[in-house]
Amino acid sequence: MEKPSYFKDSDDAKLFNELRKKVNQRVEEIPGNRDIYIQVKAVILPLIYISLYFVAVLNAEVPWLYVLSFVVMGVFLVLIYLNLIHEAAHNNIYKSKRLNFLVLHIFDFVGANSYIWKKRHIASHHAYPNVDGWDTDIEQSGLLLIVPWIKAKGVQKYQDKFFFLVYPLYLFNWMFIRDFRDFFDKERVILKTQGRIPVIEKVKMIGYKLFYFFYQIVVPVVFFKVSVGLALGAWFLQVISASIFALFVLLPLHPLPDNAFPRLDRNNGLPFSWLRHQFEVTNDLKENNWLVRNVLGNFNFHVAHHLFPNYSYMYYNEITEEIEKFAKEHGLAYKRFPLITALAKHRDLLRQNANNAYYILEE
Repeated sequence: MEKPSYFKDSDDAKLFNELRKKVNQRVEEIPGNRDIYIQVKAVILPLIYISLYFVAVLNAEVPWLYVLSFVVMGVFLVLIYLNLIHEAAHNNIYKSKRLNFLVLHIFDFVGANSYIWKKRHIASHHAYPNVDGWDTDIEQSGLLLIVPWIKAKGVQKYQDKFFFLVYPLYLFNWMFIRDFRDFFDKERVILKTQGRIPVIEKVKMIGYKLFYFFYQIVVPVVFFKVSVGLALGAWFLQVISASIFALFVLLPLHPLPDNAFPRLDRNNGLPFSWLRHQFEVTNDLKENNWLVRNVLGNFNFHVAHHLFPNYSYMYYNEITEEIEKFAKEHGLAYKRFPLITALAKHRDLLRQNANNAYYILEE
């Protein structure tokens, strides 16, 4: 399969080189190594997750505490993803790729799969954000239609009415369906673009998932006398809480009606240069406070991440200042919305797609 190609524009290439020089210079002026804070989190966050688990099982006779501990584990699962897994995939925590590789493997112990997710994230989402058929983050589920220029079918025509029932199941789909399809369905983009997956990775995927369900459900029931109903219920609420929290962070950054969903031409060409594509399909959030910067991994500065994924989120505040100023000077489509506004815009996108009242980017 021929991969999409970006529009070749020498002026845009020069623009990006100019922006990159400004960003590199700005980061070099920052004293010290801020990544040390992420390295500390690489120890603290997994320890908190493990501690919550033991709080739950060692107090199994107190059902409300057991359930609460599992729900908070769901929150920390997302924090581990935002602060550690995502940065490790880009080799941004340590200088050593091996250490980043070890941190990335935490993902395998919390129900996901680090091997296939890294391929999805780097080779699919970062390579072709918001491009239908190539960005797995906007892949159609059959229930919800994200891409505006595709005609809604069946239940998709009512998606703005029931999406709040589907989204809490996000991580269940990831754990039980998405990972397995990416490993074994030959029609998936990952297999088409990345080639055959080693057998050992398939074995590891199944083994890690079995271990995950073993310690999440079997261990409490068998060794700590937790009832099957309580064990399953607490785990279910953990995944629900993690799903809602994860989408609360991820949905406001790409799938909005203000962002483009560029269509490929007959030659698999894209209408924008790589630089303009990142601006057209991505937006930032206006929230910029201690919680966002230090707990939520600066998810508000997403344009900076797509343009400069080699820098950790610890530098996005300064990088974004350079990007915003540069965009204004050169007419680039930099967008920034309040979080609640962005979430409302996502619902608008679902409503527009359901009614096929969509806007198509002029190419």
